[in-house]
Amino acid sequence: MNIAEKEAALVRLGQYLAAKGPELEAVKERAYNANGWFIPSFIDNALENITRYFLSPAPLQQWLEGYPTIAAARTPKTVGIVSAGNIPLVGFHDWLCGFMSGHRVKMKLSSKDEILMKHILEKIGEWYPEEAHQTEIQDMLKHCDAYIATGSNNSARYFHYYFSKYPHIIRHNRTSAAILTGKESAEELSALADDVMMYFGLGCRNVTKVYTPVNYDFAPLLKALEKYSYLMDYHKYKNNYDYNLALLLLNNSPYMSNGSILLQEATSLFSPLSVLHYSFYIDMAQLQQELSGEEILQCLVGKDFTPFGYAQQPSLSDYADGVDTMKFLLAL
Repeated sequence: MNIAEKEAALVRLGQYLAAKGPELEAVKERAYNANGWFIPSFIDNALENITRYFLSPAPLQQWLEGYPTIAAARTPKTVGIVSAGNIPLVGFHDWLCGFMSGHRVKMKLSSKDEILMKHILEKIGEWYPEEAHQTEIQDMLKHCDAYIATGSNNSARYFHYYFSKYPHIIRHNRTSAAILTGKESAEELSALADDVMMYFGLGCRNVTKVYTPVNYDFAPLLKALEKYSYLMDYHKYKNNYDYNLALLLLNNSPYMSNGSILLQEATSLFSPLSVLHYSFYIDMAQLQQELSGEEILQCLVGKDFTPFGYAQQPSLSDYADGVDTMKFLLAL
């Protein structure tokens, strides 16, 4: 398939996902049954974002225009992709880049997120049999020419050890933060709640810390976060909330809560599940300068940064860790 044909194939896939037919609905139910973190509304959100920002004709064409050599003849390589499993279809963007680059792709899927991706690959193989073998699912990635691996800081050490001899992209733990001015509207705070709570806060683009002015009134923020109070109906999340609340009480640590999320003052950008960290700032310019050097920040949300509510709506050009995956693949 040439680039135009592959682009058409991705658009067709987007139309299939948007149609929400009975076959796809059955797959989504299986994915939820296999992983209780993948609740139906979060799977739907992931699919809708992929359809809108990755598989629609306009964003696809605009993205591809940034790679004028993509249609050039090149010797296909074999690229191994190790996917994470923290949010639904988190490895889809890496696969899409591999698919469009023309390389052979071997994927090691997380056991937490394999049902949805396998179904998508099966549909591509069903519609385009000639492409069925471009991507293979494997339990162990061997004999690859390059690797793309996503995982924790701990697993990244192993990736560096095993893949050091090959061209590679290795991703570590990252998270996101937000800067508030105290003048946010109710609508903006409601959108921020999506950035914090979507996918239970498990994604690297989830806001796990907010920076606020001194004497900030947290009541409106806590009120906005109540839109996700239903997450307490899911025992996995509730267990984390109860555990972290118990720790705060045992340590006699100050905290705030609306009954479904805990707010704690802390310096760390990373916060435990069900906890949102916050810190106060005095000088906005100084804060921005400090955060500009934070390598672990995937996304910074605020009025002059990523708009509220858009942290979980990355475009094709919003590469994980800021490393251009397509550029890496085309250079192999």
